[in-house]
Amino acid sequence: MTYPLSKGARAWQEKVRKFVDEELIPWEVEAEMNGGLLPKKVRARHHRLVRELGLGAISMPRELGGGGLTMLEQTVVSEQVGRVTNALGWCVRHPPRFLADVATPHQMETWVRPVIEGRRHECYAITEAGAGSDVGAIATTAARDGDHYVINGEKWHVTGGGAADHFTLQAKLTEGAHAGAHALFFVDLDSPGVKLVRTPAYTHTYAVQHPIFAFENVRVPAANLIGTEGDGMEYTREWFRHERLMIAARCCGAAGRLIDEATAFAKERRAYGHPIADYQAIQFMLADSLTELWAARLMTYRVAEAIDAGEDVKVLHGQCSMAKLYASEMANRVADRAVQIFGGRGYMRENVAERFYRELRVDRIWEGTSEIQRLIIARGLYKRGQRALVE
Repeated sequence: MTYPLSKGARAWQEKVRKFVDEELIPWEVEAEMNGGLLPKKVRARHHRLVRELGLGAISMPRELGGGGLTMLEQTVVSEQVGRVTNALGWCVRHPPRFLADVATPHQMETWVRPVIEGRRHECYAITEAGAGSDVGAIATTAARDGDHYVINGEKWHVTGGGAADHFTLQAKLTEGAHAGAHALFFVDLDSPGVKLVRTPAYTHTYAVQHPIFAFENVRVPAANLIGTEGDGMEYTREWFRHERLMIAARCCGAAGRLIDEATAFAKERRAYGHPIADYQAIQFMLADSLTELWAARLMTYRVAEAIDAGEDVKVLHGQCSMAKLYASEMANRVADRAVQIFGGRGYMRENVAERFYRELRVDRIWEGTSEIQRLIIARGLYKRGQRALVE
């Protein structure tokens, strides 16, 4: 593996770190105290700078107007984005890459290119009240009716749904050669029958929100089918691999920020006549945090390079799960230690450790819980053996 990073990846790292430090981190407390929202002029500035820095739609090919970044470069960018709380870094976008390969010309001009250019905003609607990590259990249906599909169901935790104008929606086909299989559709938010059920409050304070939507006899043109019938689950697995790796990267960024902040505080805070950094209790917590961060970062970078090298996708599926599992649980441990080091200050919402303590918890849940990642890893071990996965 290439470590230290290549010059190209290092350049992206430095560019995004500067943007995060100078433009995003100073607004964290403002966002926290205002439901995740920032003044419109500030948000507009962030989005403009993202475009100018080449960070718009970084997962998409350059020929379509995207950033065209390698997976390692995307990982490095996401790691730096993970250093900021309140999802302020989500102005850097990763639309599903598979759309560039399977979208029809009509879909490209109606949804994909406008998303790449920042003129439209999408959200992925998969999860349901009875189907989370077990995506196969979704109950939302798509029934063919002439040149349309009729969609019925309800989707939960639709991340970004509060700011989106269309869904990438997953449903089960009810008839035909692919009955019972999954399909993806573009569904415009203003389609008749699409209803906002409610927008729950969550532990973290993100402006993007995660609403619940109902789909009641929503007629979707057959031209909105993404790819072919029955391939929906394969597209989602590709999306999961990407998102799990990006979660791992963001967790590394969060842990790195927490270590820096806790170290600086420990050097200044005095107890019994000495900086608390002098005490082994603090030193051990920081040493464990730094060691675990390095391990998670090496794992995450290695998987990104393996994806760029085109290695076996079935092996990569397990390795993305390993990266997400280890990095997300590592970051939670680091956040807990950081709160402890800050003491009472670490329990104040204005403190970065308090915010990350809340925010990082979801990384052990979304895009597949830690328990699901362990199942994926164990199955990969049974099928392919240890050497395929870790040597």
